[in-house]
Amino acid sequence: MQDALREIKRGADELLVEAELADKLKTGRPLRIKAGFDPTAPDLHLGHTVLLNKLRQFQTLGHQVVFLIGDFTGMIGDPTGKNTTRPPLTREAVAENAKTYQEQVFKILDPDKTEVRFNSEWMEKLGSVGMIRLAATHTVARMLERDDFHKRYSSQQPIAIHEFLYPLIQGYDSVELRADVELGGTDQKFNLLMGRELQKHHGQSAQCILTMPLLEGLDGINKMSKSLGNYVGINEPPQEIFGKLMSISDELMWRYIQLLSFESLGTIEGWKRQVAEGANPRNIKVGFAQEIVARFHGKAAAEQALAEFEARFQRGALPDEMPEISLPGVGGVLLVPQLLKQAGLVASTSDAIRQIAGGGVKLDGERVADKGVAVPVGATVVAQVGKRKFARVTIV
Repeated sequence: MQDALREIKRGADELLVEAELADKLKTGRPLRIKAGFDPTAPDLHLGHTVLLNKLRQFQTLGHQVVFLIGDFTGMIGDPTGKNTTRPPLTREAVAENAKTYQEQVFKILDPDKTEVRFNSEWMEKLGSVGMIRLAATHTVARMLERDDFHKRYSSQQPIAIHEFLYPLIQGYDSVELRADVELGGTDQKFNLLMGRELQKHHGQSAQCILTMPLLEGLDGINKMSKSLGNYVGINEPPQEIFGKLMSISDELMWRYIQLLSFESLGTIEGWKRQVAEGANPRNIKVGFAQEIVARFHGKAAAEQALAEFEARFQRGALPDEMPEISLPGVGGVLLVPQLLKQAGLVASTSDAIRQIAGGGVKLDGERVADKGVAVPVGATVVAQVGKRKFARVTIV
């Protein structure tokens, strides 16, 4: 049991309550492990898979995973971490996203050991009377204890009444599913605790809570996010996934391995000892990048991604394909910062200037050292930012 607890706690931020979970494990019965996902976006990135990996660990330990798709709550809009009311999704958008979600998650979870449920199953039957009774279990003051609600209330930002229903419904899902354990990100703790309280209210044994950290993006600072451009999408091409993972720092590598690798804790500790004794961490990073690519695209794609990476960056080769872009000149030229921004190689001109100052920008293989460099109208250049981003740009 202690080995199982150690594996369950691997990479986790908090386990509430460990003694209760130990008691549940002692029974020897398969536990019901719940994690809810609102189908608000059709594409997953590695940050989303942190919870999925933990669910897979529970499956390996012999427990029953309940993958809950919040099609009902998705039409409310999760207010967690938001400073404004989140627009709800249409039923059609939720259904389409949920379908795509399932196709992606079974690249990690074992479908034969996964119970897929939709919370509309019981929420649409609950009715208005049931919803009022559910709302009567908690006070407005209790809801305002939640950090994001408290901040919005204090700053006089509007909070819609229906947003208070979200944590109640998430908690009620645990009642319907009779969850023994619920997983969520650290930002979901309030909602997870709501499940414990509502289970007690309904005479059930309270679920344990396992919170997982929010994975940093490629920059090592901000949470992985598509809007910040620091993400690794699981449906991205193998070469893109491989290259992005090879770009992370050696320090961040261990964080990614801890949360994303399926290798055993003993194996990872062995890798750390090797690096401490002088081994090149790049070799560990290569193996990890191959593991992730193979998970989503297969072993052959992982081997091909490694071969292309080595050809491109060890022998200085350009990628076989890159975007072909035409950009208008201004006064007969286009300054490199504007070129990079308009070509989509950087997020902003200030980002371009930082990349130039850091030596990360090349034109036709030559490093750009001055932000004032300009490309004349009529010229075509291969612009490169970092090791992964290329575009063939013609100034017109």
